[in-house]
Amino acid sequence: MRTGEPLPEVGEVLAALATGLWHWDTAAGTVTVDAEAARLLGLPPERATLTESQVRARLHPVDWNEITGVVQLAVAESTLAEVRIRIMDERGHIVRIVRSRSKPSFDPVHKAYELIGTLQEVAEPTPGTPAGRSAVTGDWRRSREAFLLDAGRALAEARSTEEVLRVAAGLSMPGFSPDGLAVFGVSGDRLTVIGHHGQPHNDMNPFVNMPLETDYPAAEVVRTGRAVYLSSPEQYRSHYPLTWPLAERFGRRSWAFLPLTVAGRPMGAWMAAFAYPVAFTPDERSVLTTVARMLAQALSRAGAAETQRELTDGLQRTMLPVLGPEIPGMGVAARYVPTGGGLQVGGDWYDMIQLPGGRFALVIGDVQGHDVRAAGLMGQLRIALRAYAAEGHRPDAVLARASHFFHGLAQSGDDPGDMRFATCYYAEVDPATGTVESARAGHLDPVVRMADGTALILATAGGLPLGIDPDSDYPITRLALEPGDTLMLCTDGLVETGGHDLQTGWHRLRVILEEHDGGLEELADALVQAVHGPSSHHTTGPLADRREDDIALLLLCRQGEGCGCGDSTVARAPVRRTMLTVAQAEPARIATARQHLRDLLHDWPSEEQRDAAVLLLSEMLTNVLVHTDTDALLVAEVAGEPGARQIRVEVTDSGDDLPHKRRPGEMASSGRGLILIELLADAWGVAPRGKGKSIWYEVYESAGPEDGPGDGRGGGPVGDPEAA
Repeated sequence: MRTGEPLPEVGEVLAALATGLWHWDTAAGTVTVDAEAARLLGLPPERATLTESQVRARLHPVDWNEITGVVQLAVAESTLAEVRIRIMDERGHIVRIVRSRSKPSFDPVHKAYELIGTLQEVAEPTPGTPAGRSAVTGDWRRSREAFLLDAGRALAEARSTEEVLRVAAGLSMPGFSPDGLAVFGVSGDRLTVIGHHGQPHNDMNPFVNMPLETDYPAAEVVRTGRAVYLSSPEQYRSHYPLTWPLAERFGRRSWAFLPLTVAGRPMGAWMAAFAYPVAFTPDERSVLTTVARMLAQALSRAGAAETQRELTDGLQRTMLPVLGPEIPGMGVAARYVPTGGGLQVGGDWYDMIQLPGGRFALVIGDVQGHDVRAAGLMGQLRIALRAYAAEGHRPDAVLARASHFFHGLAQSGDDPGDMRFATCYYAEVDPATGTVESARAGHLDPVVRMADGTALILATAGGLPLGIDPDSDYPITRLALEPGDTLMLCTDGLVETGGHDLQTGWHRLRVILEEHDGGLEELADALVQAVHGPSSHHTTGPLADRREDDIALLLLCRQGEGCGCGDSTVARAPVRRTMLTVAQAEPARIATARQHLRDLLHDWPSEEQRDAAVLLLSEMLTNVLVHTDTDALLVAEVAGEPGARQIRVEVTDSGDDLPHKRRPGEMASSGRGLILIELLADAWGVAPRGKGKSIWYEVYESAGPEDGPGDGRGGGPVGDPEAA
């Protein structure tokens, strides 16, 4: 065409492009077609006006029914109606497939539709291919919408790059599905492969590290931000001759390379490869473009989440210690589980500190909050505790100094209203003797599982959490681990997760402690699994089970028979023992002492003996608090084989006055303590302890029902002043 010549008619242009025009008026029931449209319908190639029944006879019956739904949806959306139609001959054979694109309108007065559009032949998929097996027609628009909704939901739920790639590989696009894909990323000026599907790993080696200037479709997409569609190997070879030999061996027939764009910046490219020819119609390109956008957003989210997890996990691992060298006669296990939300980093921590003389210290604590500041404060507090311990301070002094330090640290934040505190339990352990000296700052009491499996909460003296009062005191509690005993220290996340309070959460853990049969590491895993694993759903509290708090867990075992982490070198009869200090200013701890003794005697067969032992303990502790001005130390133990065990309870104080048995009158409010001991105990006595004294009693399991406690078969009240 020369410059200045008039443009050709639209019909001539469409005829040159093998595109026909048709007009369908449902009110009149007629379809007008031009010569090219008539040819495509299998009629003589001349302009004609046909009835709906004449046109319907040339179309596949299913396709005719689908056209109505497509038209109605296009009118409702004010968009083009596009559908693929199978053209049939007189014998019912498919002669070709055409694509119809039209702009429908609706006349509300006559309740009729009018469509003006085009018909164009499309390539028929090879029989047996995924495209050939898919329905050629159908409600394409509805299928596309349903597919995009499902794909968007699946990609939004993917939490990692690996999951995103797995979802992308499983996408089944409406009417056409790739059998190979690759996701390319950008690293500096190089094109890298993030992941791929549909070909062996070794076959992607040439594409793994490619300069962005390479004559390769994915590199061009990243450089320009525009998609590249290659419908045939010939197109690929002519446009990218340098890299065609690399792609030829995969045996694909069509390729689509689309940019992965986030915030207007290409972050990579997505390749969808097909084993059959694909024309890449506007609808197909629209689906691929939408999937590429969703894929880019999913990869961006997954990458950010993985970077955040790597950062927080690395931060937490850096702050948490290695438990150190093996300790002769002791076993130690630890676990840290971050909360499931936010940064997955918080203020829970544990530590193990080597001390002179073979001793070591165990520390566990929880800084208030689940944010970066809590983690930072935790790291500084942990270093301070290590420094105070290295100076040789006792547990009470270590916590007192740490509280003063943390008070100043928590006050120095930018927000005066963001005050923080920390709970902490600090214990010094002597492996040779099994003695543990501890101080507690608002933290949970420790738990001991004895060699026979009995688990008890050890009530320990304590003070305020660190940072609240810089001058707070933290008294020392002393306890002893017998061979086979296991000490458990934990933060409240292990107890209260899942809507539990301290009581119900403890009952959940007690079952695991008492029934577990295995090593220390397996016990640590079982305790965490009881809270976060599938089994926790059977023991949930008032709220739904969820990760709502960090968990720090420390287990210390004095190796011996029954502990699961070592064997005792000396055979010993099983012993349960508990110790408790009752201060003058804490008379309420008498109730705690009674509960300790009941827990110690949980499997004692005689309820009458249990009640008698608890009553005598209450009398002894009350006498110390009433008649002296000193504190009382309780030591209670159960020894012997089942069926021949004995309870021994000893209360020690530093008072000088020895108890005397009196004969109180009917109205007297005191003086019956020793009378009760004489009546209910099998043996009892008073022993001077240098400065102070101890009074003890024993009850024997071997006493029969006819004898009952206090029958005197234990040999009389040894050390009784009046008996002497």
